[in-house]
Amino acid sequence: MKTLRWHVQRCLIPALVCFAAFAPSAVHGQDAVASVDLPDAPSQQQTSTSTDSNPQGKQTNDSDLQGKQTKRILGIIPNFRAVSVDVKLPPQTVKEKFIGATQDSFDYSSFIYAGILAGIAQAQDSYPEFHQGATGYARYYWHTFADQANENYWVEFILPVPLHQDPRYYTLGRGGLIKRTAYSFSRVLITRNDAGNNTFNTSEIVGAGAAAGISGLYYPSQERDWTKTGQRWVTNVGLDALTFVFKEFWPDINSAIFHQKD
Repeated sequence: MKTLRWHVQRCLIPALVCFAAFAPSAVHGQDAVASVDLPDAPSQQQTSTSTDSNPQGKQTNDSDLQGKQTKRILGIIPNFRAVSVDVKLPPQTVKEKFIGATQDSFDYSSFIYAGILAGIAQAQDSYPEFHQGATGYARYYWHTFADQANENYWVEFILPVPLHQDPRYYTLGRGGLIKRTAYSFSRVLITRNDAGNNTFNTSEIVGAGAAAGISGLYYPSQERDWTKTGQRWVTNVGLDALTFVFKEFWPDINSAIFHQKD
Protein backbone atom coordinates (compact mmCIF):
# COMPACT_ATOMS: atom_id res chain seq x y z
CA MET A 1 0.00 0.00 0.00
CA LYS A 2 2.84 2.39 0.73
CA THR A 3 4.25 1.83 -2.72
CA LEU A 4 0.86 2.38 -4.34
CA ARG A 5 0.37 5.55 -2.30
CA TRP A 6 3.76 6.79 -3.57
CA HIS A 7 2.72 6.22 -7.18
CA VAL A 8 -0.55 8.04 -6.57
CA GLN A 9 1.41 10.93 -5.02
CA ARG A 10 3.57 11.15 -8.14
CA CYS A 11 0.42 11.63 -10.18
CA LEU A 12 -1.04 14.27 -7.87
CA ILE A 13 1.73 16.85 -8.38
CA PRO A 14 1.15 17.31 -12.14
CA ALA A 15 -2.60 16.81 -11.63
CA LEU A 16 -2.81 19.84 -9.35
CA VAL A 17 -0.92 21.90 -11.89
CA CYS A 18 -3.20 20.67 -14.66
CA PHE A 19 -6.22 21.77 -12.63
CA ALA A 20 -4.94 25.31 -12.78
CA ALA A 21 -5.09 25.09 -16.56
CA PHE A 22 -8.84 24.58 -16.52
CA ALA A 23 -9.64 28.02 -15.15
CA PRO A 24 -8.57 30.11 -18.15
CA SER A 25 -10.15 27.64 -20.55
CA ALA A 26 -13.43 27.65 -18.63
CA VAL A 27 -13.57 31.44 -18.72
CA HIS A 28 -12.78 31.89 -22.39
CA GLY A 29 -14.14 28.59 -23.69
CA GLN A 30 -17.92 28.95 -23.39
CA ASP A 31 -18.30 26.02 -25.73
CA ALA A 32 -16.83 23.68 -23.09
CA VAL A 33 -19.77 21.34 -23.48
CA ALA A 34 -19.40 21.17 -27.23
CA SER A 35 -19.03 17.91 -29.08
CA VAL A 36 -16.39 15.68 -27.55
CA ASP A 37 -15.70 13.91 -30.83
CA LEU A 38 -11.94 13.74 -31.16
CA PRO A 39 -10.35 15.07 -34.32
CA ASP A 40 -7.99 12.87 -36.26
CA ALA A 41 -5.28 15.43 -35.65
CA PRO A 42 -4.85 19.19 -35.27
CA SER A 43 -4.85 21.13 -38.51
CA GLN A 44 -1.49 20.94 -40.21
CA GLN A 45 -1.89 24.21 -42.13
CA GLN A 46 0.46 27.00 -41.07
CA THR A 47 -1.47 30.15 -40.19
CA SER A 48 -1.06 32.80 -42.84
CA THR A 49 -0.95 35.67 -40.33
CA SER A 50 2.01 34.39 -38.34
CA THR A 51 4.57 36.37 -40.32
CA ASP A 52 2.80 39.73 -40.15
CA SER A 53 1.08 39.61 -36.76
CA ASN A 54 3.27 42.41 -35.47
CA PRO A 55 4.36 44.37 -38.59
CA GLN A 56 5.15 47.61 -36.83
CA GLY A 57 6.82 46.24 -33.74
CA LYS A 58 3.77 46.85 -31.56
CA GLN A 59 3.64 45.38 -28.08
CA THR A 60 2.59 41.75 -28.10
CA ASN A 61 -0.95 41.25 -26.81
CA ASP A 62 -2.64 38.17 -25.37
CA SER A 63 -4.11 37.09 -28.71
CA ASP A 64 -0.59 36.71 -30.11
CA LEU A 65 0.13 34.03 -27.50
CA GLN A 66 -3.03 31.96 -27.88
CA GLY A 67 -2.15 28.43 -28.94
CA LYS A 68 1.55 29.27 -28.93
CA GLN A 69 3.82 26.93 -26.99
CA THR A 70 6.99 28.16 -25.30
CA LYS A 71 10.24 26.26 -24.94
CA ARG A 72 9.80 26.19 -21.17
CA ILE A 73 6.77 26.31 -18.92
CA LEU A 74 7.08 29.00 -16.25
CA GLY A 75 10.60 29.51 -17.57
CA ILE A 76 11.74 26.29 -15.90
CA ILE A 77 9.92 23.12 -17.01
CA PRO A 78 11.10 21.74 -20.40
CA ASN A 79 8.46 21.98 -23.11
CA PHE A 80 10.62 21.26 -26.13
CA ARG A 81 8.33 18.60 -27.62
CA ALA A 82 5.10 20.67 -27.63
CA VAL A 83 4.05 21.99 -31.05
CA SER A 84 2.00 25.19 -31.33
CA VAL A 85 -1.46 25.22 -32.90
CA ASP A 86 -1.54 24.93 -36.70
CA VAL A 87 2.23 24.50 -37.03
CA LYS A 88 3.38 21.90 -39.53
CA LEU A 89 6.84 20.44 -38.90
CA PRO A 90 9.01 18.02 -40.90
CA PRO A 91 9.62 14.52 -39.49
CA GLN A 92 12.23 14.31 -36.76
CA THR A 93 15.52 12.66 -37.58
CA VAL A 94 17.02 9.92 -35.42
CA LYS A 95 19.39 12.49 -33.97
CA GLU A 96 16.55 14.87 -33.10
CA LYS A 97 14.62 12.14 -31.31
CA PHE A 98 17.70 11.24 -29.31
CA ILE A 99 18.32 14.88 -28.41
CA GLY A 100 14.71 15.29 -27.34
CA ALA A 101 14.87 12.33 -24.97
CA THR A 102 18.19 13.54 -23.60
CA GLN A 103 16.87 17.05 -22.99
CA ASP A 104 13.86 15.73 -21.09
CA SER A 105 16.06 13.39 -19.04
CA PHE A 106 19.02 15.60 -18.15
CA ASP A 107 17.66 19.14 -18.16
CA TYR A 108 18.47 20.91 -14.90
CA SER A 109 14.79 20.87 -13.93
CA SER A 110 14.79 17.05 -14.13
CA PHE A 111 17.26 16.92 -11.25
CA ILE A 112 15.04 19.23 -9.20
CA TYR A 113 11.88 17.27 -9.98
CA ALA A 114 13.56 13.99 -9.07
CA GLY A 115 14.67 15.52 -5.78
CA ILE A 116 11.13 16.58 -4.90
CA LEU A 117 9.67 13.17 -5.72
CA ALA A 118 12.45 11.41 -3.82
CA GLY A 119 11.76 13.54 -0.75
CA ILE A 120 8.04 12.75 -0.85
CA ALA A 121 8.73 9.05 -1.26
CA GLN A 122 11.15 9.00 1.64
CA ALA A 123 8.73 10.91 3.88
CA GLN A 124 6.10 8.28 3.13
CA ASP A 125 8.61 5.45 3.61
CA SER A 126 7.50 4.08 0.24
CA TYR A 127 10.42 1.67 0.07
CA PRO A 128 11.43 0.63 3.61
CA GLU A 129 14.42 -1.19 2.15
CA PHE A 130 15.99 2.19 1.32
CA HIS A 131 15.87 3.29 4.99
CA GLN A 132 15.97 6.93 6.14
CA GLY A 133 18.64 9.62 6.51
CA ALA A 134 20.94 11.02 3.85
CA THR A 135 21.89 7.58 2.56
CA GLY A 136 18.27 6.59 2.25
CA TYR A 137 17.44 9.80 0.40
CA ALA A 138 20.30 9.17 -2.02
CA ARG A 139 18.80 5.77 -2.82
CA TYR A 140 15.36 7.28 -3.40
CA TYR A 141 16.89 9.99 -5.56
CA TRP A 142 18.86 7.88 -7.98
CA HIS A 143 16.01 5.38 -8.36
CA THR A 144 13.59 8.18 -9.17
CA PHE A 145 16.00 9.82 -11.61
CA ALA A 146 16.72 6.49 -13.31
CA ASP A 147 12.98 5.84 -13.67
CA GLN A 148 12.51 9.19 -15.43
CA ALA A 149 15.38 8.73 -17.87
CA ASN A 150 14.51 5.09 -18.52
CA GLU A 151 10.96 5.94 -19.53
CA ASN A 152 11.92 9.03 -21.55
CA TYR A 153 14.35 7.14 -23.76
CA TRP A 154 11.96 4.27 -24.42
CA VAL A 155 8.99 6.50 -25.25
CA GLU A 156 10.81 9.29 -27.07
CA PHE A 157 13.71 7.55 -28.82
CA ILE A 158 14.20 3.78 -28.60
CA LEU A 159 10.76 2.85 -29.99
CA PRO A 160 9.86 5.93 -32.08
CA VAL A 161 12.93 5.45 -34.29
CA PRO A 162 12.21 1.91 -35.60
CA LEU A 163 8.42 2.46 -35.51
CA HIS A 164 8.73 5.82 -37.32
CA GLN A 165 6.50 7.52 -34.76
CA ASP A 166 6.51 11.19 -33.78
CA PRO A 167 6.99 11.69 -30.00
CA ARG A 168 5.97 15.36 -30.11
CA TYR A 169 2.71 16.71 -28.70
CA TYR A 170 0.59 18.60 -31.22
CA THR A 171 -1.60 21.18 -29.50
CA LEU A 172 -5.29 21.16 -30.43
CA GLY A 173 -5.91 24.65 -29.01
CA ARG A 174 -9.56 24.89 -30.11
CA GLY A 175 -12.83 23.84 -28.60
CA GLY A 176 -14.07 23.66 -25.05
CA LEU A 177 -12.59 22.24 -21.90
CA ILE A 178 -14.05 18.76 -22.28
CA LYS A 179 -13.06 18.39 -25.93
CA ARG A 180 -9.47 19.52 -25.39
CA THR A 181 -9.00 17.48 -22.22
CA ALA A 182 -10.31 14.36 -23.97
CA TYR A 183 -7.97 15.04 -26.89
CA SER A 184 -5.00 15.41 -24.52
CA PHE A 185 -5.67 12.13 -22.73
CA SER A 186 -6.21 10.35 -26.05
CA ARG A 187 -2.65 11.15 -27.11
CA VAL A 188 -1.32 8.32 -24.95
CA LEU A 189 -3.17 6.01 -27.35
CA ILE A 190 -2.94 8.00 -30.58
CA THR A 191 0.12 9.66 -32.05
CA ARG A 192 1.41 10.65 -35.45
CA ASN A 193 3.83 8.70 -37.55
CA ASP A 194 6.65 10.36 -39.43
CA ALA A 195 4.37 10.71 -42.46
CA GLY A 196 1.95 12.83 -40.42
CA ASN A 197 -0.82 10.22 -40.15
CA ASN A 198 -2.49 9.03 -36.98
CA THR A 199 -1.44 5.67 -35.58
CA PHE A 200 -1.65 3.69 -32.34
CA ASN A 201 0.88 5.06 -29.87
CA THR A 202 2.92 1.90 -29.48
CA SER A 203 5.91 3.94 -28.33
CA GLU A 204 3.98 5.20 -25.29
CA ILE A 205 2.17 2.04 -24.22
CA VAL A 206 4.90 -0.49 -24.94
CA GLY A 207 7.70 1.91 -24.03
CA ALA A 208 6.20 2.71 -20.62
CA GLY A 209 5.78 -1.01 -19.97
CA ALA A 210 9.34 -1.77 -21.02
CA ALA A 211 10.65 0.97 -18.73
CA ALA A 212 8.61 -0.42 -15.83
CA GLY A 213 10.00 -3.90 -16.44
CA ILE A 214 13.60 -2.71 -16.65
CA SER A 215 13.24 -0.70 -13.44
CA GLY A 216 12.70 -3.98 -11.62
CA LEU A 217 16.34 -4.82 -12.30
CA TYR A 218 17.57 -2.08 -9.97
CA TYR A 219 14.82 -2.09 -7.34
CA PRO A 220 14.97 -4.40 -4.29
CA SER A 221 13.80 -7.96 -4.93
CA GLN A 222 10.60 -7.32 -2.96
CA GLU A 223 9.61 -4.72 -5.56
CA ARG A 224 10.02 -6.94 -8.63
CA ASP A 225 6.71 -8.81 -8.72
CA TRP A 226 4.10 -8.33 -11.44
CA THR A 227 1.92 -6.13 -9.25
CA LYS A 228 4.68 -3.62 -8.55
CA THR A 229 5.76 -3.63 -12.21
CA GLY A 230 2.17 -3.04 -13.28
CA GLN A 231 1.87 -0.15 -10.85
CA ARG A 232 4.96 1.50 -12.32
CA TRP A 233 3.60 0.96 -15.85
CA VAL A 234 0.25 2.57 -15.05
CA THR A 235 2.03 5.40 -13.26
CA ASN A 236 4.26 6.08 -16.28
CA VAL A 237 1.30 6.26 -18.66
CA GLY A 238 -0.80 8.28 -16.22
CA LEU A 239 1.94 10.86 -15.67
CA ASP A 240 2.41 11.26 -19.42
CA ALA A 241 -1.36 11.74 -19.89
CA LEU A 242 -1.43 14.46 -17.23
CA THR A 243 1.59 16.06 -18.85
CA PHE A 244 -0.25 16.19 -22.18
CA VAL A 245 -3.20 17.94 -20.51
CA PHE A 246 -0.83 20.48 -19.01
CA LYS A 247 0.86 21.07 -22.37
CA GLU A 248 -2.51 21.53 -24.07
CA PHE A 249 -3.65 24.26 -21.69
CA TRP A 250 -0.29 25.91 -21.09
CA PRO A 251 -0.79 28.46 -23.92
CA ASP A 252 -4.07 29.51 -22.25
CA ILE A 253 -2.40 29.95 -18.87
CA ASN A 254 0.53 31.75 -20.44
CA SER A 255 -1.73 34.13 -22.39
CA ALA A 256 -4.00 34.91 -19.44
CA ILE A 257 -1.43 35.18 -16.65
CA PHE A 258 2.26 35.08 -17.57
CA HIS A 259 2.47 36.64 -21.05
CA GLN A 260 5.66 34.77 -21.99
CA LYS A 261 6.72 35.22 -25.63
CA ASP A 262 9.04 32.20 -26.03
